[in-house]
Amino acid sequence: AEFTILEQHVSPENRPDGKAENFSDTVGIGSYRIDLHPSTALRTFIDIPSLPFQIPLGALIPVRVNNLIPAAKNIGTTHITNGCYRLHPVEWNIGEAAGMLAAYCAEKNIKPREVRNTPDLLANFQTRLRNNGFELEWPVIGAV
Repeated sequence: AEFTILEQHVSPENRPDGKAENFSDTVGIGSYRIDLHPSTALRTFIDIPSLPFQIPLGALIPVRVNNLIPAAKNIGTTHITNGCYRLHPVEWNIGEAAGMLAAYCAEKNIKPREVRNTPDLLANFQTRLRNNGFELEWPVIGAV
């Protein structure tokens, strides 16, 4: 993927401000602990906290292939971060974003990577997502 989501982007241990990494190319949100099972060294389960996170468009754009858009568990994550991005509500959001991206690219006759790498196209695509009910960032608690 053009961008790989790392544990450092979502782990409270690595995020002293208590917020997951803010991605300017966000196409959705998710929240789930990092759980992996089974793992190595005779540990059958790993459970690591994570912060509510965003889904970066760059994780849906392959480096070497044009016009291929992952739509579920096959985005740019590590084995660790796949533990929180692989859950059904997150993968449904990824799938919806992938479908919207495919339609947007077909309508404009552009490649998915152009959307991510062209600020005006990205802003327009994100507006389209919001207008279709997508949450692209977590609300700030206590904000009016």
